[in-house]
Amino acid sequence: MMAGVYKLDISESEEDLKRLLREQKTASSKERVQLLYLLKSKQAETVQQAAQLLGRNRVSVQKWLRRYRTGGLAAMLERKVPSGRRRVVPAWAEVVLHKRLQQPEGFDGYQAICDWLETQLELEVKYKTMHKLVHYRLQASPKVPRPVSVEQSARMDAYKKTEREPQYAGVVCALGAGWERHGAVFLQE
Repeated sequence: MMAGVYKLDISESEEDLKRLLREQKTASSKERVQLLYLLKSKQAETVQQAAQLLGRNRVSVQKWLRRYRTGGLAAMLERKVPSGRRRVVPAWAEVVLHKRLQQPEGFDGYQAICDWLETQLELEVKYKTMHKLVHYRLQASPKVPRPVSVEQSARMDAYKKTEREPQYAGVVCALGAGWERHGAVFLQE
C-alpha cells in the first residue's frame, strides 16, 4: 500500500457524480462533489493530489472525506447554519424596501424610511441601521432628485455653450509680446 492513498468506497458512479456536479448551486458543494469525482475517476490517487487539484488544504479535504465516510453524500454537502445575530431587517423586507426605493416618489430621508417600515411592515429599525442598510447594502438613496425647471435647464445649457474669454488673457497682455500660454504655464517664444 502506497503512503497517502485514501481507501474510500465511493458509492456513486462517475456519471452520477458528473450530474451532481452540474446540479450544485454553491461553490463549496461543487468542490466537495468534484473531490469525490477526482477520487472515483482516479485522476487523483492520494488526498494530497486531490487537495492540490482543488487548491485546498489537505486537512480540509480529509475533513470532507471523513464526513462522507460517516454520513454519505448528504452529510458531506450539509451546510452549517451560520451562528450569530439575526438581521434586524429580514431578507423579505429588504426586497420590499428595495422595490419601494426604486419608485419615483422616494422618501424624505432615512427617518421616513424607518417610519414607513414601522407602519407598513411592522418592523422597528433604528436610524443608523437604516442608513447602513440603504446606503451601503442596497446602494440606494432615499431621496429622488428634485425636478429642474425647463427654463433653468435651458439657461444652463446656453451658459455651457457660450465661448468665454480665457482667464489668462490679462496675464499675457501684462507680460508683453513674445509670451505664450501652455496650459497654466507661460513660456517665452
